[in-house]
Amino acid sequence: MQATRRAPLNGPGPGSGPDQGCGPGPGSGPGPGSGTDAASEPAARTGATAAAGAGPRRVGVLLLLAAVVVLLDVVTKAVVVARLSGHPPVRLLGGLLHLLETRNAGAAFGIGTGATVLFTLVAAGVVVAIARTAARLRSLPWALALGLLLGGAIGNLIDRLLRAPGPLRGHVVDWIELPHWPVFNLADSAIVCGGLLAVLLASRGVGVDGRKAATGADALHG
Repeated sequence: MQATRRAPLNGPGPGSGPDQGCGPGPGSGPGPGSGTDAASEPAARTGATAAAGAGPRRVGVLLLLAAVVVLLDVVTKAVVVARLSGHPPVRLLGGLLHLLETRNAGAAFGIGTGATVLFTLVAAGVVVAIARTAARLRSLPWALALGLLLGGAIGNLIDRLLRAPGPLRGHVVDWIELPHWPVFNLADSAIVCGGLLAVLLASRGVGVDGRKAATGADALHG
């Protein structure tokens, strides 16, 4: 008798099970860098803000404006001494403005006439402080404010050092007189204008580097 061969039973073969490739692959979950990217976003925003706030240096603007103030102050004082010394005041604008030569031993507008040496040292200190600040100066408004202050301080300091009665005690030449206002000069005007601009910038939170200080609301939202 011929032996009858039985066909093998169709059991599950090696590839007949569930598809092994249908499960989540190694790259389907969150990538290893996703947390790092999320964490680096605030740092990137901070870096972008810092880069936007740091502009070009404005030392050239400061020095140019200071030089103009000093030049105008020195020239006008020389003209006043040459033309108005020993002469009656010149009346202009219907008496609103008088030009005359006076000597001031004190600070701007005749304040503190008994402390000439002290004001000379203060003016020298202002010049040094502005020179140290210039290294981080990137704000154009601050360059204008400091340029006016520097030019005015140097203009009056020249008088303190070179005019009678002697070095550190020299009297400043004043020559502009308005009604109900002390006699002053161009250097005094530059100091006052620069000081007012500096106070305005500081009150608005503008730094000499061009960045604006964050307010309380900005800090809460940040």
